[in-house]
Amino acid sequence: MRLLFCLSAAALALAACSPSGETDTAPAAAPAGGDDASAAAAAPQADPMPVMIEAALADASRPEEDRLLDVARHPAEVLAFAGLEHGWQVADIVPGGGYYARVLSTAVGEEGHVYAFNPSWVAEAFADGNTALGELADSRSNMTRVVAPLEGLDAAIDTPLDAVFMVLFYHDTAHSGTDRAAMNQAIYNALRPGGVYIVIDHHAPDGSGVTFVNDTHRIDAQVVRDEVMAAGFVLDGESEMLANPADDRTGSVFAPDIRRHTDRFVYRFRKPA
Repeated sequence: MRLLFCLSAAALALAACSPSGETDTAPAAAPAGGDDASAAAAAPQADPMPVMIEAALADASRPEEDRLLDVARHPAEVLAFAGLEHGWQVADIVPGGGYYARVLSTAVGEEGHVYAFNPSWVAEAFADGNTALGELADSRSNMTRVVAPLEGLDAAIDTPLDAVFMVLFYHDTAHSGTDRAAMNQAIYNALRPGGVYIVIDHHAPDGSGVTFVNDTHRIDAQVVRDEVMAAGFVLDGESEMLANPADDRTGSVFAPDIRRHTDRFVYRFRKPA
């Protein structure tokens, strides 16, 4: 039943900007009477994309179906927004078909590591996907599949993490019986001081709480902010890179006219140093 979750649905079937992560602002106007060079100098410049991220996305081992999703998902911008660095230790929560896990594995290099984390109930409900994730992890020396309760993530991964990614899954924790306070506390405990927690999900109407999580697979962004910050995190950045004003935030994320193009929030929470 789809009641269980959308589980970053496209990813589970193998297949959820400004690189700085802040809300875009209009370019500065050119000085009166200025030439083209002056105008170019006045306009804000985007930070260059880290070479390791560009190389990871260009990796020939990436499935074509993953590449086709890049236009809507903006993975380069997401990873740059996270501040991803070579050598990082990263947990990817519910990797599905491995869309982000593959890119993260290549980007962090052999000095880094990716923990492809499936909550126990996900591994049981989607056994074939969990097996495929294990095969992907076995094929990469710097990736490990982990199956455990989300509330026990810190116990299941004993290496201090630099980042935790939760993409299009937070809303599923709201109807799966997950103790979200314990989950966020476990993620907080698993991160090193200064580590980041990246949460991306489908917007529900403001003020709707968790009333949309079952039928439309959306969640009120304020719920996420409040719950994550209650664990001790600070909201370190947010981005409009996956925003879509044409989405009224009420329909199912699986509706053909909006699927893969929903209005999404992108948050970067940080554990204080």
